[in-house]
Amino acid sequence: MRLVSNLPCATKEEDHVTIAMSDGVRLSARIWRPTSSDEEPVPAVLEYIPYRKRDLTAVRDSIHHPYIAGHGYACVRVDLRGTGESEGVLTDEYLEGEQSDAEEVLAWLAEQPWCDGTTGMMGISWGAFAALQVAARRPPSLRAIVIASFTDDRYADDMHYMGGTLLSDNLAEAGTMFAYATCPPDPAVVGERWRDMWHERLENARPWVLEWLRHQRRDDYWRHASVCEDYRAVRCPVLASSGWADGYSNAVTRLLGHLDVPRKGLIGPWSHKYPHLGEPGPAIGYLQEVVRWWDHWLKGVDNGVMDGPMLRTWMQDSVPPSTSYEERPGRWVSEPQWPSPNVEPVAHPLTRHRIGDPGDTPPGQEPHGAALTVQSPLSVGQFAGKWASYNAPPDLPYDQREEDGGSLVFDTEVLTERVEILGSPSVELELSVSEPVAMVAARLSDVAPDGRATRVTYGLLNLTHRDAIGTPEPLEPGRRYRARVQLNGVAQAFPPGHRIRLSLSTSYWPLAWPPPKPVLLSVYEGASTLTLPVRRDRDRSSEDEPQRPFGEPEGTPPIATTRLTPPEQRWDVKRDLVGYRSELEIVKDAGTQRFDDIGLDVGRRAYERYTAVADDFTSVGGESTWTMRFHRDGWETRVVTSTVLRCGETEFTVDATLDGYEGDRRVFSRSWNETLPRDCL
Repeated sequence: MRLVSNLPCATKEEDHVTIAMSDGVRLSARIWRPTSSDEEPVPAVLEYIPYRKRDLTAVRDSIHHPYIAGHGYACVRVDLRGTGESEGVLTDEYLEGEQSDAEEVLAWLAEQPWCDGTTGMMGISWGAFAALQVAARRPPSLRAIVIASFTDDRYADDMHYMGGTLLSDNLAEAGTMFAYATCPPDPAVVGERWRDMWHERLENARPWVLEWLRHQRRDDYWRHASVCEDYRAVRCPVLASSGWADGYSNAVTRLLGHLDVPRKGLIGPWSHKYPHLGEPGPAIGYLQEVVRWWDHWLKGVDNGVMDGPMLRTWMQDSVPPSTSYEERPGRWVSEPQWPSPNVEPVAHPLTRHRIGDPGDTPPGQEPHGAALTVQSPLSVGQFAGKWASYNAPPDLPYDQREEDGGSLVFDTEVLTERVEILGSPSVELELSVSEPVAMVAARLSDVAPDGRATRVTYGLLNLTHRDAIGTPEPLEPGRRYRARVQLNGVAQAFPPGHRIRLSLSTSYWPLAWPPPKPVLLSVYEGASTLTLPVRRDRDRSSEDEPQRPFGEPEGTPPIATTRLTPPEQRWDVKRDLVGYRSELEIVKDAGTQRFDDIGLDVGRRAYERYTAVADDFTSVGGESTWTMRFHRDGWETRVVTSTVLRCGETEFTVDATLDGYEGDRRVFSRSWNETLPRDCL
């Protein structure tokens, strides 16, 4: 990244500004703005998240907020109610109160003497959710948003449930927020009130996973703040981005296809990162694009930001399987609109272990074709990686050959020419199952001549949700059904000499929670199809120009920090062949870092473990443990949270603990032990 200090506007920073809400609670903000804004007001840009502006996101914030401020904007980072130095408590995500607070913050910004009355919102992940959800509420000052790594559908396309299956990231993210929402404010900012504020958070905390498991269907809980319920509610321009390695690879194209406001889409090879910090690379000059967006929509500059294609995306070339990549080879391609006239759905019939050519027997012409069967072991999925990659520790899927051993596999013939896909593949299956609750995991892989298989994309379907995602109905064993499995969107090129592989399995642990019992799945050949979104090979030397549509990544120099203890990252798959116990162990330890400007030492350690015994589907369990440490001379606190999720055939059990420490003395402790029913899950 090119670090830029010489910007068009001199700026100043206010590291703690309070904003009073209508109920008296005061939120904490950090503001960067041009020094000239005292006399010449500027638009304000809000990033609104719960991740502690003073420490945990301070380095990242220092790279892009001063940069945008230096181009003539007041950039405002606000911690949600109950996080950082903001008063109150945070008990769940995307609640009504969170969004009404955001509207009040925007109104406050618009009234400040240094703001010209216009605002924008930006963010990644929670910040992007917040921006999109608030945009649907149409606050009067909000003129445009910039969002990265988000979804418009909280039930069907977030880290909780996928195709009606329960994701392990539901537990992992619940553990993360259980810890983040119970951290203390900094006494250097709030003074002696810090202990009362902290204990208010501790006393009101509950394991977040409990609420998420209470809503296993698509009910009003998930409909709230899901913009897909009414795309027409969004009336401001949207710049949306994501990455193919992220869990949120689908929402960008959905927004492009459903919104009727000015919009642009950008999808790179990245994991869950801002594009200017993108991993795997190439990262891009994203902040330059953001400034151009704000200049046009907040300042009215005629800079051609809406010229060119609606969507730019990284067409990924073939790579060997790896759990991490520094760079993904490929090229930028552009689409004038979405759905794109350059992408055609091509249906391939599935025959005996073969993906047929489009000209083969039309789908549905052999309704009584032979049944191909599979009953997958619980080991299928141990090399699946995370639902949403963070690229640290290495968490992408590894070689799929071992996974394929427990799957039903279909291959194309060896390709004689390059095939490119762009969009969401799907699998239409004629099937029957042996149990009333069953799932199918569909994986698309790029198979090299030496046999190595790199997973390209995948999709999951709880077959009780076959008619409508979110409204399950038990299956009748032995009865034939038709079900459609939607795979995640992707842009991928398959070279000549390779094969395309579809793999179907009846478990995918620990990425997704398995059904209560092993299931025998029968798939009927001739009546089942794989549909690929084929991007026709155009003259890449002309129509996909420019080959480098983005500048080099830029940002302002990050704040100074001192590394006190090293980070640790591990991703271990273990198998005990005596007791038949399998285990995935993940360590994400950020080490201890001193924030030099405030003299604060911060440590973070996350530990996850997912276990199973043999093929006992009720033996699976997950654990998420977090430790958060804060230290300054005369002040030391620690929060330790643990959430353990187990299951039987008819219920889930949650055992959780929360402990708070001052120095070595435990000053707060609480535990939870609850049982929740499984609902067709």
